[in-house]
Amino acid sequence: MNVSVVGATGYSGMELIRLLANHPSLSISGVYSSSTAGSRLDAENRQLHGLSELVLKKFDAEQIAHTSELVFLALPSGIAKNLVPELYEKDVKIIDLSGDLRLKEPGEYEKWYKKPAAKPEYVQEAVYGLSEWNRKEIEKAKLVANPGCYPTATLLGLAPLIAQGLIETDDVIIDAKSGISGAGKKTSEAAHYAQANENLSIYKVHQHQHIPEIEQQLRHWDSSFKPVMFTTHLVPMTRGIMATIHAKVKKGVTSQELADAFELKYGEEAFVRLRGENEFPSTKEVYGSNYCDIGFRLDERTNRVTVVSVIDNLVKGAAGQAVHNANIMMGLDETAGLHFAPMFP
Repeated sequence: MNVSVVGATGYSGMELIRLLANHPSLSISGVYSSSTAGSRLDAENRQLHGLSELVLKKFDAEQIAHTSELVFLALPSGIAKNLVPELYEKDVKIIDLSGDLRLKEPGEYEKWYKKPAAKPEYVQEAVYGLSEWNRKEIEKAKLVANPGCYPTATLLGLAPLIAQGLIETDDVIIDAKSGISGAGKKTSEAAHYAQANENLSIYKVHQHQHIPEIEQQLRHWDSSFKPVMFTTHLVPMTRGIMATIHAKVKKGVTSQELADAFELKYGEEAFVRLRGENEFPSTKEVYGSNYCDIGFRLDERTNRVTVVSVIDNLVKGAAGQAVHNANIMMGLDETAGLHFAPMFP
């Protein structure tokens, strides 16, 4: 099956190409980049030197639809929404890795992203691609909104406890940290080496655009959910996200019930690995992989559970989840192109 990648020179696009290069069923038929059209892919992405002869092209919906069955939009938020309508009219499935199609409530995208929103009909049509939880919808979808990196780590850590009704919905705190690649390829003052190295900084306090995405999905699972406290920090490392989640458990809930909830949902999942109680994962243990590792501990003194969820932001938090969703959409083995061990150290 042929696929195209639009935005092939950004971090998520490059990661998609790395994963698809070893996919047994998906083959890259075209790569697109408005800023570097005409250049060879391996000239722009030097890690591919000698591994690819593909030439970057300007976006062309007709050509993409003619040569591909599925297209990945690995573009910054605010750009993908302009390409979706033209592609949607063609006989091609779409996975959007940006935030343009995730927020369903009118006005929320403008409020948090500070940009005009996509057309409502495409936002409503898009299926939220949290692979482990929305399989049935993804299987039938033509248009998928790939989740953000922070929401992926957070929601995977919280979902089993919500599904079993084990936590209160009025006081959830998420303390999240990300590597610098989460800021994207474009340079910024915060990501400048001299500022980021040997430094830990908090950013977008109470303003992060992933807050409404997390709350939207939590309320989809349980309409009684109140706003969450979500803070993000930049860590001087290249890849990785750690979401440390604190929630009040309902009266009488035991550690065993919490463990059982995680096992019930994720015991047979290919890409979620459970550490159990009082064994916590680190970001290096999922580096370069599509795994989400989860550990927890119940504090009986405060009646709170702490859940630690880690992912590689560029794989499970972006390109890897997109490939997982593509496998589901195309009726392939869900692990195809993704079943490899993390890199360590």
